[in-house]
Amino acid sequence: MKTRLLYFWDQILSSFWFFPLLLVFTAIGLAIGFVYVDSVISYTPNNTIRYFFSGSVDSARSVLTIVGGGMLGVASTVFSITLVALTLASSQYGSRLLRNFMHDRLNQFVLGTYIATFIYCLMVLRTVKSTEEVIFIPNISVLFAMLLALGNIFLLIIFIHHISMSIQADKIVSDISIQLHKSIDTLFPYELGKEQELDQNEKVENRKKELPSTSSVICNQTGYLQALDEDGLMKTAKSHDLLVQLDLNPGDFVIKNQTLLKVFSKDECEYSLMEKLHSYFLFGERRTPIQDSEFAIHQMVEIASRALSPGINDPYTAITCIDKLTSVICKLSAVSFPSAYRFDKDEQLRIIVKPTSYAGIMDASFNQIRQFGSNVPSILIRLMESFVLIHSFTQNDEQREALNKHVQMVIETAESSDMNKSDLADLHRRLDQIDK
Repeated sequence: MKTRLLYFWDQILSSFWFFPLLLVFTAIGLAIGFVYVDSVISYTPNNTIRYFFSGSVDSARSVLTIVGGGMLGVASTVFSITLVALTLASSQYGSRLLRNFMHDRLNQFVLGTYIATFIYCLMVLRTVKSTEEVIFIPNISVLFAMLLALGNIFLLIIFIHHISMSIQADKIVSDISIQLHKSIDTLFPYELGKEQELDQNEKVENRKKELPSTSSVICNQTGYLQALDEDGLMKTAKSHDLLVQLDLNPGDFVIKNQTLLKVFSKDECEYSLMEKLHSYFLFGERRTPIQDSEFAIHQMVEIASRALSPGINDPYTAITCIDKLTSVICKLSAVSFPSAYRFDKDEQLRIIVKPTSYAGIMDASFNQIRQFGSNVPSILIRLMESFVLIHSFTQNDEQREALNKHVQMVIETAESSDMNKSDLADLHRRLDQIDK
């Protein structure tokens, strides 16, 4: 349940309508509240501030009309600027980065504030009356509208500065790097029941022999596995005495009728139980960072790959991406990767997962960059410099083996390209630092 709530909350936050709509409802509430205050309080301003209050019905209507109309026009401008920024980001950095811009709280706040101010003025304007029986001038409400207009002028300046900064390559790469580090802190170690290390596969095989009946949960739709309800899966496996083996990780693409997981049980599983197990998997048309450990890495790699394309030809942005990815790999060298075997509180094996590995993260980070930068000596040299740094952080043979694989691939790429002797010598000098 917790995973589902986090999933739907992330979907709401990444939309462009939720926060502006919240501000609109806030504006409606403020309009009702200030008009009510004006209706019950007979306030006569003193000489110091009386010039800020409406002197007549016509002046109150003029102020509200000007402020409301102006804010609606500025909202259109803000919306146009946002679309231009989204178009630029999509064409130069990749369409998957649009989620980051749409998730930007300031962009949502600016658009929502201008629309909310327009709604506020519209509602207050409706209450201004001048008849033979009633004359009502909501002075406090009009004053608040003027304050909103003043604040929105400064907000527009802040927005223009923010949007001009947010489309710069260094800022985008830095934001993704921050998101990636947060994701690592959340997902490593990743808990799905209590972890234990099994040194021998015999223990797993013995557990499977205790549960002779085998069933498969089949996916009923095509899409990306966006999230997995770990708590629900563990509770169901324990309550029905099951051993569940997952064949997929969040972020994997799933085809309809593909096997999601295998279920080992004492008796044949009922259809309702299989449906319940299937309900713990959440699918969608795109990948999300909720449980996908490689989501932000792929975003970074996409920026680097596009920067190395002939149409853009920006190796400095690619080098920045390599530096940020290097910091991530160095951090991962010190974390504990999750075990494939998960136990319940009674020390009973319940779930076998497809774990994320250090080698897999290395492949996702550097393979495409090496391929796209095969003819760019500065990229290959920077990759080797990064491997030298990563080597100083490695802590076991598994990590060194994964690193040496990429070192060898960079050397082979350089030697098979048109790299001149001087650049190749630079590459080998860095290789010597790893071999020491």
